[in-house]
Amino acid sequence: MSDIYIPGVKSRFNTEQLVEDLMRVERVPRDRAQSHVETLREEKTYWQDVGRRITSLRESSRLLYSFQNPFNDRVVRSSNDSVLTGTATREASEQERGFIVKQVAQADRFLSSPLEENYRIPEGTYSFSVGDENISFNFRGGSLRDFTEALNRRGRDKIKAGIITVQPGTRSLLIESLVSGAANRLGFSGASENLAIETGMVQKVQDIHREVNLREETIRRTRGSAVPVQDGSLDVNAGGDARIPFDLAFLAEGNLTLSFETSTRIKTGDELAGASPPPGPSIPQAGSISYGGIVIENDPSEVPLPPWTPPEAPRRVDDMAALSLVFSDGTSAKLPAMRDSPDFTVSQYRLADIAGGKTISAINVENNNTHRDIQIRNIRVFDPDSSGGFRPLNAVSTAQDAIVSMEGIEIHRPGNTIDDLIPGVTITAKTPSDIPVRIGVEPDREAVKEAIISFVGNYNRLVADINVLTRHDDQIVRELSYLSSEEQEDMRKRLGSFSGDSTLNRIRTSLQGAVTNPYTTEADRNMAMLSQIGIGTDVRRAGASSGYNPSQLRGYLEIDEKVLDAALASNLRPIQQLFGNDTDGDLLVDSGVAFVVENLTRPFVETGGIISLKTGTFDTRISQEERRIETMDRQLASKEDTLRRQYGQMEGAFNRMEQMSTSLDNFSRRASNNN
Repeated sequence: MSDIYIPGVKSRFNTEQLVEDLMRVERVPRDRAQSHVETLREEKTYWQDVGRRITSLRESSRLLYSFQNPFNDRVVRSSNDSVLTGTATREASEQERGFIVKQVAQADRFLSSPLEENYRIPEGTYSFSVGDENISFNFRGGSLRDFTEALNRRGRDKIKAGIITVQPGTRSLLIESLVSGAANRLGFSGASENLAIETGMVQKVQDIHREVNLREETIRRTRGSAVPVQDGSLDVNAGGDARIPFDLAFLAEGNLTLSFETSTRIKTGDELAGASPPPGPSIPQAGSISYGGIVIENDPSEVPLPPWTPPEAPRRVDDMAALSLVFSDGTSAKLPAMRDSPDFTVSQYRLADIAGGKTISAINVENNNTHRDIQIRNIRVFDPDSSGGFRPLNAVSTAQDAIVSMEGIEIHRPGNTIDDLIPGVTITAKTPSDIPVRIGVEPDREAVKEAIISFVGNYNRLVADINVLTRHDDQIVRELSYLSSEEQEDMRKRLGSFSGDSTLNRIRTSLQGAVTNPYTTEADRNMAMLSQIGIGTDVRRAGASSGYNPSQLRGYLEIDEKVLDAALASNLRPIQQLFGNDTDGDLLVDSGVAFVVENLTRPFVETGGIISLKTGTFDTRISQEERRIETMDRQLASKEDTLRRQYGQMEGAFNRMEQMSTSLDNFSRRASNNN
């Protein structure tokens, strides 16, 4: 059937195939040009990849010596992260401090008694206070949910409310302050006071708050020197005592707390100087006589004194338990030992734990020290659970300050995050604990190590790309074990693409020299090369031979982590200078591995650099080839049209000749038949 000829449908001579075969030959130069364009595009991509590798190496190099280098980063190490944590800025100095978290800061959170699900809150003006901040709003009445939504809309990040199902079928109203600290107590007034009382959230109590006004005329003393009061502070000199009476005696019950501030002053050597010898008796001057202008004086009187023996120095007495409570029955109870500090420190004690239910009438200060003066001020008695005459009945937490002791100095802060104790360091109290916590500020060696590893990794990836592009050895790809199978296959396509390229060979040689050369490090002249911190082309330990390894001859760097860790632990400053160092004192880095590598790579990737010129050249060549291909496409199209026209004309001529031959044959047959 394929040989059947149908005029107008099928060519007798298979013209289409003939034209296609002829055009295939004609398209060979065009196909070669197109293949060349694809090759140029791939090679441009290879250069772009090399540029990205160089950029990564340059950035990791610059990070190791720029002003943002990790050598100046600081990290805070805590011996117990569950109690105390911290962060540090680059301005923090290396140091170690001891802390005790005595109390964490909290905010008031009050819960009501269980209420019916359909409990309705009446209409009214509801006012709350958090410290000095007041929140007030009009509520038209509604359910617990309506009230909480109204309060939360107006809470201004100071107060919020919620509903908690404490018991099935009931709801409890939770109102909480969002600001911690003893000064930020949650208060109720107006309709909110009635609501808090009716829902069993608080109860009214007598607000006991006594502040002792220190005045010299009210203070009693029995021994020692005078006890002056200056600027509200009572000074009790060494060996002295004082009794500070309360205006009204009170019973130590409930959660009543005594608070005061104390400081001490150690006497100097001059103040503690021993007694001097007695001056002896006063002897009048001897008399004299004069006669005729002649004066005769008597011999001076003499009183022989026994030799003076200085008295023994008094025994030194150290007694920090100088404060005690005095009860109305005449007995007393010692308070815990005060802190020996020249700065005022705050002490607080729950009176019921010391007084045993007795009535307190005064505070005694008995300074039995021989060389230490004591100052006391800001004495007050208060109920920490009471605020504005109310005591919470279901307190989830009570507003209190964070109390942290640093090296024996007690610090009070309204929040648990404290950033004004150590310059550049912020500590956060997590939970109270009697166990001391050590906080150490030290260089962030992990960040330094990660930056060095990143530098070595980017260096190796660049060298690997250069080795693949400049050589035809498949072993180079097999050595890159960190590549996936797809990445290795892609690398095989690139093998030898730029074989003999002087640019790539030059940058590889320069980089290899940069990472193997010695550099000046004033901090430690024995730390002048990367190999001395465990980085090199062969960092195997001495005697640990593993035979010939061709990959170690290709310029890749290895890292011995144990050696690097040990170097970072003890030689951080020399390592910093090894990567970037100011050798002439102009405050600009001018030496070091990272500095040299960054300067070597900059001309390749900067604007208008070598990589940009390379890719620009490829763009020009690709454009030229594409214009040449467009010209050849036009010529091929014209050639194909010509062939089709010529073959069409040939088939037409053949058809006419065939028709003429048929006509002649028919004429001959008719003529033969007529004869």
